[in-house]
Amino acid sequence: MEEKIITEEVKINELLERLIRNCSYCKSAKDEKMIRKAFKMADEAHKGMRRKSGDPFIIHPLEVALIVSEEIGLGVTSTVCAILHDVVEDTDLTIEDIENAFGKKIASIIDGLTKISGVFDKESNSLQAENFRKMLLTLSDDVRVIFIKLADRLHNMRTLDSLPRNKQMKIAGETIYLYAPLAHRLGLYALKSELEDLSLKYRYPEVYNEISEKIKLTEERRLHLINHFSLPIIDALEKNSFKFNITGRPKSIYSVWQKMHQKNVTFEEIYDLFAIRIVFQPKPGLPEKTQCWTIYSIITDIYAPKPERIRDWVSTPKANGYEALHTTVMGPNGKWMEVQIRSKRMDEIAERGFAAHWKYKDKSAPESELDKWIKRIRETLESPSADAMEFLDDFKLNLFSSEIMVFTPKGHIFTLPAQSTALDFAYDIHTEIGNKAIGAKVNHRLVPLSHTLASGDQVEILTSDVQKPTVEWYHFVTTVKAKTSIKNALKAETKNRTEVGKTMLTEKLKELNLTPSSRILKKLVPAYESTHKDELYSKIGSGLINLDELKEVLSKNTKNKWVRVWDVSLGRTQKKTGQKDEFDSKGTLILREAMEDEESNYYLAKCCNPIPGDEVVAVRQENGTLLIHRTDCTTAVKIMSRQGDKLVAAKWTQHKVLSYLARIQLNGWDRFGVYNSITNTITKELNISMRTINLHGHDGIFDGTIDLYVHNTNDLNNLILNLMKLKGVESVHRVEVKE
Repeated sequence: MEEKIITEEVKINELLERLIRNCSYCKSAKDEKMIRKAFKMADEAHKGMRRKSGDPFIIHPLEVALIVSEEIGLGVTSTVCAILHDVVEDTDLTIEDIENAFGKKIASIIDGLTKISGVFDKESNSLQAENFRKMLLTLSDDVRVIFIKLADRLHNMRTLDSLPRNKQMKIAGETIYLYAPLAHRLGLYALKSELEDLSLKYRYPEVYNEISEKIKLTEERRLHLINHFSLPIIDALEKNSFKFNITGRPKSIYSVWQKMHQKNVTFEEIYDLFAIRIVFQPKPGLPEKTQCWTIYSIITDIYAPKPERIRDWVSTPKANGYEALHTTVMGPNGKWMEVQIRSKRMDEIAERGFAAHWKYKDKSAPESELDKWIKRIRETLESPSADAMEFLDDFKLNLFSSEIMVFTPKGHIFTLPAQSTALDFAYDIHTEIGNKAIGAKVNHRLVPLSHTLASGDQVEILTSDVQKPTVEWYHFVTTVKAKTSIKNALKAETKNRTEVGKTMLTEKLKELNLTPSSRILKKLVPAYESTHKDELYSKIGSGLINLDELKEVLSKNTKNKWVRVWDVSLGRTQKKTGQKDEFDSKGTLILREAMEDEESNYYLAKCCNPIPGDEVVAVRQENGTLLIHRTDCTTAVKIMSRQGDKLVAAKWTQHKVLSYLARIQLNGWDRFGVYNSITNTITKELNISMRTINLHGHDGIFDGTIDLYVHNTNDLNNLILNLMKLKGVESVHRVEVKE
């Protein structure tokens, strides 16, 4: 035991010394003294505390400080704040203690970093969502708070092994939904890539390991390709007196998986697994932009470029500050190769984002797009009625958006996210102009408010004093400001919509000789895609739900008849009488076979239709039942990021009992007899029942879908492989069943 403690102390001291040694801004004895003082305060405050992994707690803040200092490149103040980031939340120290020891600036950053500890109304807010929203409130006060928070999240992701599966799913879902896009928007490319990779590792461990192994196996061949490709470029650049560094950057595991997933291709079919990056030291007296184009000219003299693949971010940098010149050229081995050209300054901004952007920023320079974006987020956050759950969706919308520039009739420029409509533009000018808008003139031509704008459009908004926002508006605007303004206007109009909805439902049920009861509500809540009865009333009162089909909805059995074959236990705290919960060795709840006459305590999500064999996760509903989602379902990822406390880890047993509905999409050459081959393979060779077949041929090709009943994913994968072997069939893959 003593040896272990000595080893831990050695590790802690090594981390501290490395932190002081590698801190790029810690030059003076005063800086070193401040870091040691912060460490001493944190070490004493966290004494005796350990993380789930068993390590002393102090290792975590030191590792976070190293990420802040080495990987993001922030200074002494941020490093000190990273060391102290958990003391107020987890120990007896207060903000006042920190202010007395380190001053107001550090105390205010620590205050921003301290997690919100109040209890929120569980009906309307998720604790996770509210914490995230409160954290972003500090964005324009001091962006360093967000950098330290991202570093904290990165270290938590690196040490996620010690947590149970359902916690891993919650944290990984939250990371891919919010933290990785935020890192991207702030220009922290290296952090964003690692957060995405780690999220994939815990959401789909088998996929992650498979891609990782394949990348390792191709490493030797990749190095050979880079050397062969780079040699003539190196010679030419040296002849032109450039000082430069040339490297081959492999694609991240997540981006490989994403490409495989989105384009439905195999690992071997991805041709741009890596890119060549040239980082040069600019020659004095010449603009960096000119030197980028000179290097581009040198490369294209050697290799033929692909004209449509030029990306010029040196003339117009991305909204997150990214600057570079990208081109794709034909390599010596007949393969397309991506080449990225950057100056040393551009490279630092690309890797460290906004943190490096500060370092190079000219005080007299105009406000950057990133500054404007932070300002827009601030406006949204300060909206008095901003609901945390809705805010997360709105915030997500504007994370990845690229920008367009439009003009007023007087020539003033407004920057908006791509896909913005005329109504977004109206709200961007002023909330009242948005609320009273009736139409627009784009390039002197009359268009509806839903018209999507393009860069360079000249836009004039037409208004009327009798106009009011409608629910339809909300569905075609894209900016946070427009969505928030419309929501606020609609809320002001329908303060009592829950009561109105309740009355409307009661009256409609009266027409059917029914009275509202918990049994009826239990059917209606999931049928109308609500999470609880108040949301149902609210949607009815707002006009989002039409009750004309109420009789049909009530006459349907809301539970899928196949679902009753599978059951799930609710966890150690909610055991069913006379029924023993089943767990595997890791504490994962087992979806098990149940008797036909048993009441199932869960149902399958209609948004993704999971079938046995799929990776699944269970979400506990307000009424105690469980909703089963596939882990790659977008709705499930949202829930992981916002309501992780409701997650229950789950998996299927291997029993083949009844069939589940699945849909496959096919396309290929419309040759004689191809449809007959397809149906024969499905029904005769594999003995699988089809529900509907929808294939049609045109211009020599065919495409369409087939709905069929399978027992599990093995059956489905086997079917897809067999269909792919048929002559004339080009591609087959599973798609969502939307009924």
